[in-house]
Amino acid sequence: MPDADGNTAEFGNPISIGFLLLDNFTMISLACAVEPLRMANQLSARSLFKWKLISENGTTVSASDGIRVQVDTSITEDQNFDVLVIAGGLDVTKSFSNETVRWLRILDTKGLQLGGICTGTYVLAAAGLLNGYNCSVHWESKAAINELYPLVKCNDQVFTVDRQRLTSTGGTAPLDMMINIIRSSHGIALARAISEMFAIERIRDQTEMQKIPVGHNLRFASPKLVDAVSLMEANIEEPIALLELAGFVGVSRRQLERLFKANLAISPSRHYLNLRLFRSRELLKQTNLSTVEIASLCGFKSTPHFSKCYRGRFGVSPRMERNGGLDSYRPEEIEVENIFPKRSALSREPSFGSIKSTLIQQE
Repeated sequence: MPDADGNTAEFGNPISIGFLLLDNFTMISLACAVEPLRMANQLSARSLFKWKLISENGTTVSASDGIRVQVDTSITEDQNFDVLVIAGGLDVTKSFSNETVRWLRILDTKGLQLGGICTGTYVLAAAGLLNGYNCSVHWESKAAINELYPLVKCNDQVFTVDRQRLTSTGGTAPLDMMINIIRSSHGIALARAISEMFAIERIRDQTEMQKIPVGHNLRFASPKLVDAVSLMEANIEEPIALLELAGFVGVSRRQLERLFKANLAISPSRHYLNLRLFRSRELLKQTNLSTVEIASLCGFKSTPHFSKCYRGRFGVSPRMERNGGLDSYRPEEIEVENIFPKRSALSREPSFGSIKSTLIQQE
């Protein structure tokens, strides 16, 4: 691919990524972070990325599922990484030491891009390396970070890329983050091919929110409020009238409104509408259902009313939302340009048969 001056870029050194494994790290998050890199190398027939596994002292580390993993190196050995990602998991507060914190701060002074997956974000926050940054973390750790590290801007997005930091929630979210980053560095054709090889129908971008159980957000609230929200979530297609909803949970409509205002800072009708709109957004992005069908499934009496509410909540129409997926969004819509530097382009010489040919055609 030509550069800004019209010259064809040569493949440079692969981008080097270190994964620091903490005790009880979650295996699924690590695999979802590493496998897109492996597949990028395979499909491009180039060594675009290389990686090493690290532990504090270089010994094996146990994942939360009990599997022991042999690492490649320790934090005391000289490394030449471009990116360092912390893989966290259970009991993260007991899984790192002051030596690890000092090492991370040294890496920061060297200009490395630092990341955390699952609860790895917590370690960056504890090291003071997320002050002033937006970040994502598994919902179970968000409250602790907000309480202990008020300078960290913790959100509910599945992943966040903010300048020199990349963070994601747990589970499969690191896969979405890595494919988006690969897309920015090496193009949509490669990103699409990776998702096809993994049989993934849709790659989430960083505007999407992680699903947080109702009971977690409302665990200190009135049981009647929890019951009301649960009923709302279970009745999206045919919304329950607020007076009827109040009767189901055994309070007056006025009491129900007070419960929502006091605990969620929102009216029950607005909360119900938001639930329906977020469900419609999932259907728009994950299915081929028509806008008319989605409007009906989410309790809207007419398509125009649905479109008006949708635009008011998300700033785009349902049609624009559907056309804004992986196939059409622009690289600048995700702040990932500085994470994996664009050192190379996809090869123009087919060597992987139909897979490689498809990559080239889609560029």
